Amino acid sequence: MIIDAHSHLWLNQDTWVDGKRILTLKNGRSIFMDEEVQMLPPFMIDGKNTAEVFLSNMDYAQVGAAVVVQEVIDGCQNDYLTHVQRQYPDRFFCMAMAWNEKEAQLAHEAGLKGVAIPGHRVHESLLTMMPLFKYLEQQGMVLSMCLADDEHQIGEMRTVIQECPRLKVAIGHFGMVTTPSFEQQVKLALEGSNVMIESGGITWLYNSEFYPYPSAVRSIRQAADWVGMDRLMWGSDYPRTITAITYRMSYDFVLKSKELTEAEKEAFLGANAHRFYGFGELPELPYVKNMSE
Repeated sequence: MIIDAHSHLWLNQDTWVDGKRILTLKNGRSIFMDEEVQMLPPFMIDGKNTAEVFLSNMDYAQVGAAVVVQEVIDGCQNDYLTHVQRQYPDRFFCMAMAWNEKEAQLAHEAGLKGVAIPGHRVHESLLTMMPLFKYLEQQGMVLSMCLADDEHQIGEMRTVIQECPRLKVAIGHFGMVTTPSFEQQVKLALEGSNVMIESGGITWLYNSEFYPYPSAVRSIRQAADWVGMDRLMWGSDYPRTITAITYRMSYDFVLKSKELTEAEKEAFLGANAHRFYGFGELPELPYVKNMSE
């Protein structure tokens, strides 16, 4: 059982962040912060990062379900993700973009399962959003939070966890594993019983090392020593990471590692996320042999 705890979907990118342009082009490219980049694999020629294309990747890679988070660089995708959640309720757990209690209420009424906040792009104190966090706690919604490499913001998140003990929190980007804040972010999982750490973006953070990412595996081992493997979840950061590697490669470096036990791999790659997000029965996805094998 494999579950992706950090992925993205969008129909079109058309937004501004900090005064800089983000706009879908063609052949998988986008203007990103005023620079042309390969945002998607080049065969995604229409620039649409849809649920159907992702499901094809998931089925091929034998990934049963995925959590879909949001980032301001993609623009607000609440309407599209509401459609995805309704159409594929057993395969996706879709998060809203919301900045206050009212927006979270609208997302909840639409059927979205949580709120994703890219904290590293938030300039004010996270504590100003406490009414939002309290609302999520009351409604049993999940908070996905990526934090800046910033001690002050980590301290604010610690306060949020203490003030909202029943709030389910998933800390993203594996605690910014390649930065000095890694240990402090991971140890936020020790602040409450409902806090998890997910590895979305870990292959991006170790991109200079590249597959099979031995340092990433050692970091997973280190995080498990700090907080326990039951607090860690795999995430791919699809689709941006698959411009460099295939979707299956974003997890099979863990599967093939000899530094983790089979029980640890099972927990990290799916069992923990299945429990935390409350997924039901997942489809059986048999391995299909490649034509070149």
